[in-house]
Amino acid sequence: MAMALAAQVREWTGIGQFPSATQTKLLELLGKLKQENVSTLTILVMGKAGVGKSSTVNSIIGEKAVSVSTFQSEAPRPVIVSRTRSGFTLNVIDTPGLIEGGYVNTHALDIIKRFLLNKTIDVLLYVDRLDAYRVDNLDVQVVKAITDSFGKEIWNRASIVLTHAQLSPPDGLNYDLFVSKRSEALLKVVNQGARLKKGDLQGATIPVVLVENSGRCNKNESDEKVLPNGVAWIPNLVSTVTEVLLNGSKSIHVDKKMIEGPNPNNKGKILIPLIALLQYLFIVKPMIRAIKRDIGSEGGLAFNLIDASAERKAKSPAERRKAGVGRKY
Repeated sequence: MAMALAAQVREWTGIGQFPSATQTKLLELLGKLKQENVSTLTILVMGKAGVGKSSTVNSIIGEKAVSVSTFQSEAPRPVIVSRTRSGFTLNVIDTPGLIEGGYVNTHALDIIKRFLLNKTIDVLLYVDRLDAYRVDNLDVQVVKAITDSFGKEIWNRASIVLTHAQLSPPDGLNYDLFVSKRSEALLKVVNQGARLKKGDLQGATIPVVLVENSGRCNKNESDEKVLPNGVAWIPNLVSTVTEVLLNGSKSIHVDKKMIEGPNPNNKGKILIPLIALLQYLFIVKPMIRAIKRDIGSEGGLAFNLIDASAERKAKSPAERRKAGVGRKY
């Protein structure tokens, strides 16, 4: 697998397609990673279908590395795009959507996990749309499925990406306020679906990044793509990825145990000693006490009978007649 992956690595020429200001910022971030002895970065992109995962991959790479079509379904299998520059290798993994027919697509999830075997996830980009105004139980189920597959630790290595960010909020809402409310709703979904508790996350919260992949995105005087709030979003996305990578949490290595889940033959084995102890305390031990009591009672009765018999035999015939023993009526 490592040899096959290496054979697909190409020079990262797409970085030269960015405006000069964006290139400068990206190279600064690559230099920061190099100072931290980071030579490889693997980004996993996941989410529902149609939210802009593939377009985001292309935006990061700076070229059309993954096919995108409005009228065609997503690729049924994950795709890895690998680029190298100055000894640094960037791997971005695009994945099929996790929803089909109104349910979590467990088949697609299984394919993704098997594709990731023996790979290490440095950063998860969980992609959704900024212009999807509501969240529902299906969003919770998608987050739960990701968590069940990779563990809740995956959210320590995650950033939420909201695409279609070049929009005018409904009802005349302030743009930043709308973004805040949408982000808050999605973070609540992640906390609920991943069952995150206080202290589970390395930072205070999962960072949220805005993205606009379409050609209609506004530009600043440096020709960088900017959002309605004036943020040049490509450097901001890469900067956030860098912060997640260096936040002190561990990357997620996907091994066979993670893919296959717990061995069904081992389920409950950890409880066997406890169950045995409870059985002894509440079943076996009371039974032993009851048996001993019964033996003690029967033994006492037997000894009393023996003593009485011995006492009768010890008496003389005259004493026995006087006591009425053996008297015939």
